Amino acid sequence: MTEVKNDEVRQSVRNNYKQIALKVINTDNCCAPEENQTSTVAEISQKLGYTPDELASIPNGANMGLGCGNPQAIADLREGETVLDLGSGGGFDCFLAAPKVGTTGKVIGVDMTPEMISKARTNAEKSSYTQVDFRLGEIENLPVADQIVDVIMSNCVINLSPNKQRVFEEAYRVLKVGGRLAISDIILTTTLPEEMQQNMELYTGCISGASPLNQLTAFLETAGFKDIRITPKDDSKEFIKDWAPGQNVENYIVSAIIQAVK
Repeated sequence: MTEVKNDEVRQSVRNNYKQIALKVINTDNCCAPEENQTSTVAEISQKLGYTPDELASIPNGANMGLGCGNPQAIADLREGETVLDLGSGGGFDCFLAAPKVGTTGKVIGVDMTPEMISKARTNAEKSSYTQVDFRLGEIENLPVADQIVDVIMSNCVINLSPNKQRVFEEAYRVLKVGGRLAISDIILTTTLPEEMQQNMELYTGCISGASPLNQLTAFLETAGFKDIRITPKDDSKEFIKDWAPGQNVENYIVSAIIQAVK
């Protein structure tokens, strides 16, 4: 893919998530004005693996019902660690990680959408999350120093990148030796029809940008990672089928847990 095409993809993704962020900023509730939308967002997040207690603990508006799993469940976060969230959005996973790493730890959220960063920073300030830092940037070019991160999380974001090899190389760069990946993302289980591959709406919806398991493994190996484990979650098809009603996208993609060590 050429750099011009890469930039076109990034801009489409950025515009899509800008609109989601603006809905939250203007209503403090993603996807309003439907009266039952708040419960719908909570129900979606519980299907992804988040508990009611987790959902109740974060600032209002941080949960936008996005993602394809719960990286918190596999991250095994410890007090004093530095955590990086790739594609942090409104700060949902960052706010959940903050109490786990404590005041001696640090949580960095990186997102390329200014409106998402603005929303996340506002919530961090209102709720006094002093150990959380939100930074504007692309996950292919992280605004993070070398070898300072213990754990990298991400929730259904890397599939949106047009240069996934670069994402994993950047992840490797910023991790300390012994640092780990705790990622939930979408993988391709069979070849998408050509018309779906070319559908930008499906790309920004976390569908047509997915990579097959063997390609993801190659990306990680090339970047230098060891102990690579990619675990598909077949039960995720239950919520994936709602992403593009009538298009049977659950026949082509599945959520997976991606783990590896530097």
